[in-house]
Amino acid sequence: MTTPLPHIEIDGAPAADPALLATLLSGFGHFTAMQVRDGRVRGLGLHVDRLDRATRELFGQGIDGEHVRGLLAGALRTAGLDDATARVYVYEGVRLVTVLRAPASAPRTPQRLKSVDYWRPAPHIKHLGGFGQSYYGEAARREGYDDALLVSRDGEIAEGAVTNIAFWDGTSVIWPSAPCLTGVTMALLEERLGSVRRRVTTADLPRMRAAFVTNSRGVAPVGGIDALGFAVDEELMARVHEAYGSVPWERL
Repeated sequence: MTTPLPHIEIDGAPAADPALLATLLSGFGHFTAMQVRDGRVRGLGLHVDRLDRATRELFGQGIDGEHVRGLLAGALRTAGLDDATARVYVYEGVRLVTVLRAPASAPRTPQRLKSVDYWRPAPHIKHLGGFGQSYYGEAARREGYDDALLVSRDGEIAEGAVTNIAFWDGTSVIWPSAPCLTGVTMALLEERLGSVRRRVTTADLPRMRAAFVTNSRGVAPVGGIDALGFAVDEELMARVHEAYGSVPWERL
């Protein structure tokens, strides 16, 4: 008699829930990542909306936002945590996986980015399978950079490997209009900074006065892209941090 499929082992031991693990190993799904402080999240509604939209697109059904909040709150209670880095993954069959790690903050030092010829597939979704991002990000770090900047063959800038990027030309905060993931931190700042979206290429960079990157950890200034250095505009960064600090924390 053979064991019904799927049969999955971890380090030689049968998995507790083979059906769930088979789903997770498919690599088809999406997620959102957030910072939790005192059981609260900035932009929580945007995270829930992101999960719902992507689940409808990938799996043809939505997600109950209260269920997502309940899963996160329950995981925090079980782990005995008030502060954490939290991720919610959604897989086929609308199976939700919650992962908690230590809380994290944006880097304090200006970030140096290396441009690479790569754009993410289906960039509007925070999907799984980010091999390209990880590959180029690790390669950039081996060369002494902090991360990669995703650029098309003709030099159009889209986003960082795990960040959004914005530029300051002395008048406007500019987000690249190339296809990218609209990160939650980007969305929160975009409406508060009166910023614009337009095409930005590597040829435009010498005319930019400053830049910064955003992701779920927060905001960090950019100190350089490839061989081009950027001065940190303290006035701009104070404005950006003030705008981000004005975002209310929502309780789970």
